[in-house]
Amino acid sequence: MRKLKKCVPMIALCLLMTACGGAREAKAANLRDRYHDMTGCTMEAAVSCDQEGLAWEADLRCDYTPGGESTVEVLAPESIAGVKAVLNDADWRLEYEDGSLNAGTLSREEISPAMCLPRLMNALRDGWLLEENEETWNEVPCLRITVDQSGTQDGKIISTVWLRQEDGTPLRGEIAVDGEIILTAEFTSFAFYDTIENQET
Repeated sequence: MRKLKKCVPMIALCLLMTACGGAREAKAANLRDRYHDMTGCTMEAAVSCDQEGLAWEADLRCDYTPGGESTVEVLAPESIAGVKAVLNDADWRLEYEDGSLNAGTLSREEISPAMCLPRLMNALRDGWLLEENEETWNEVPCLRITVDQSGTQDGKIISTVWLRQEDGTPLRGEIAVDGEIILTAEFTSFAFYDTIENQET
């Protein structure tokens, strides 16, 4: 009987821990559902990469349409502002209006910096969930979600996105290939198409 009394608190603790983990998983699933069900979104972010001597940084605007064509436009630096690329995420094909936005590809998976924002959205929609936890980034409470997407060249592509707990919009994103972070994005604005349509009406 004494052993049973000792076990009861431990069982209760395990149940509480399981409940907390389940609540976090449900929260992550609910946030990802919004991205999976969206018709599209528009966003702006400072995107940067620094790999093997290649340093590249630009402020980008992206209009993302799941399964269709998405547009990426340079806002800064001024020398290439206005340059655009069109992305088809069915085969990750980029079409440049001007070669200035093409900073080359990173890693054997041929990921271009211009692909960063659409790839992060695609990861939130369809990536295999590896980890989710609550984390504060720059004093903003976030849900940090890490997902895996297999690469076409068998490289391991891991995307991590910090979503604001307040409204589920992205604050920061990272893309890593084979354990090395190759792209980072600091989001400055974000809106789902349905939110924009509601505001207009």
